[in-house]
Amino acid sequence: MIQLLFTVLAAEAGLAAVLLFKTPLRKLAMLALDRLKRGRAPVMVRTVAATVLVVLASSLHSMAKIHGHAGAGELDAPGALSPTDQVLLARHLLEASLMGYILFLALVIDRLHSYIREMRGLKKNLEAVSKQNKTLEEARSGKSDESKPHHNDMASLNEEIKKLKLQLKEKAQEAKDAEAKAVAAQTQSEGLARKYDSLLEDNKHLHEQLQSGGIPLSRSDGKKNA
Repeated sequence: MIQLLFTVLAAEAGLAAVLLFKTPLRKLAMLALDRLKRGRAPVMVRTVAATVLVVLASSLHSMAKIHGHAGAGELDAPGALSPTDQVLLARHLLEASLMGYILFLALVIDRLHSYIREMRGLKKNLEAVSKQNKTLEEARSGKSDESKPHHNDMASLNEEIKKLKLQLKEKAQEAKDAEAKAVAAQTQSEGLARKYDSLLEDNKHLHEQLQSGGIPLSRSDGKKNA
């Protein structure tokens, strides 16, 4: 389960990194996302996201149950967790964190895809308006008698260019914010990978202690015996 979540998270982080930089791979990623948003694919994506959300809620519920058992446990050490409960709690916490980051990165990728498409549309409109403006300027320089109507058209086109530039700037800022969030999520996923390796070592150590019959006592028991 955890290995599958790490695989999905790594794939999403790679896709987000591809969308961040203007490379030939970005075009392929955009085409793939465009096809993914057609037909029945969006319904399937929403179904998978809902399933991940349900599993995330189940992991959080399991964590709450473990804390509840610890609170209602021994009277001498209320709130103390056994080594097995500690491993289970860490595992559920890791799974919940991975699923949360998967859902977050999916949302970031969706927003990046939308921003990039909008920016491309704005650039095309800006280029078209610039060409029209250039044509009108050439026409005005060649025909002085028609300068007044052309001047009005150019003023309106210049105003439209300003609006398009402002919209393009806003979309670029939104895309930049989404890129920063994606980089932060990728950094946190690397931290989770290191935490998972540490958890595997602790789990292996616990199994060895269980097999040898030498489970260490909790700190509160040690203080009581002292």
